[in-house]
Parts: sequence; structure tokens; C-alpha cells
Amino acid sequence: MGDDGLITVSEHWPVVKGDYTVGNPASRIAVVTLASNFEACPSAAIWGSSKTENLGVEKLIVNIISNSNIRYVLVCGNESRGHLAGHSLLAIHANGIDEQGRIIASEGAIPFIENISGKNVERFQRQVTMLDRIGLVDPEEIQKIVEEYREVGDPYPEEPVVVCAPRKRQNLFSVEGAVKGDILISEEFVMDAASGLIYPAGEF
Repeated sequence: MGDDGLITVSEHWPVVKGDYTVGNPASRIAVVTLASNFEACPSAAIWGSSKTENLGVEKLIVNIISNSNIRYVLVCGNESRGHLAGHSLLAIHANGIDEQGRIIASEGAIPFIENISGKNVERFQRQVTMLDRIGLVDPEEIQKIVEEYREVGDPYPEEPVVVCAPRKRQNLFSVEGAVKGDILISEEFVMDAASGLIYPAGEF
């Protein structure tokens, strides 16, 4: 809760499961390491990888707008080949999505957002500043950036937004005890990037 009594972090945060480590929920900075993996810095609110330009971006946005303390997103590490998750994340922050849910100006393979609304994207755009360090793989330099920004500024002056995925797509955000499909192929199918296998979305 902020100094003015405003709730700044949603209950059960982070609200979406994924490949991340939770640090200090009161921190002002989140770290996205794209296709790279580094030891997490506990001074960051949340720290994890993102390898896809659709579900990966969606999950990151959902977890950020549900914590109003986060004001900066450090995008670092090596890009995921073909998917360009980092480029897509920067593009959605700068340009938003069109009426079809496509990330405007993204060069990713399938840059479509289907589980969150344009209003959720706009909240993300207003709440955070992106720190573009794509290609930075020096853990010490990454940690310096985290330490520099972890207490900068105040929480976003609105309460957290908790996103509920549409019922027919709820399984896309459910990974517990299931295949971790992380590439959206179509309305009916998702693909597991690690194995290359395709599954019906309802089974994910």
C-alpha cells in the first residue's frame, strides 16, 4: 500500500505463472532477459525471460499492470530468433495494438495479442518507461541498472489492474501441470517452443 493509502500490488501477485523470479514487489523496476538467463537480482520486482512475441508479451504486461509499484522495465539479454520478443515488447509500448490485436510495427513472426484488451495495453504504456538494453548480457551492468532505478519515482497513481482472460482462452494462461505451450499458432492451437510440438489450445 502506498503512502496515500492506495493499494499498489494486487493480491496473489504475480497473477500469471511463468518463467520468472519474484524479488521485491515494492521495487520500481522489472527485468526481462529475453532468451538469456542470468541469476536474478533481488532488488528487482520481478525478473524473467520472454521468448515469444505474443503470449510472452501478454504475460509480462498482465504481471506489470497488476503491480503499480513498477515504473521501469529493463529489456536486456539476447533476442529470441524469429520471434523478436524484445522488439515486440518495445513496439507495443511505443505503438500499441491495432483493431485486430496486432502489435503495431512489430517484426515478430506472430505479433498478435489476443488475451488482453487495448485498455490493458494503454495502462502498460502509461505506467512504465522502457529501458532498451537488448543485447546487454553483462550481469554486473544489468545489476547496476536495477540498483539505479529500484527506488526512482513514486508508484503509478492508480490501483493495480487484474486481467481475467476470456473464458475460452483461460487455459492459455494456465501452465500448472500442463504443457508449456508458449507460441500462439491460431485460435485453436499453441506450440511448445522447446519441443516444437503443437497442441490444441484447450489442452494447454
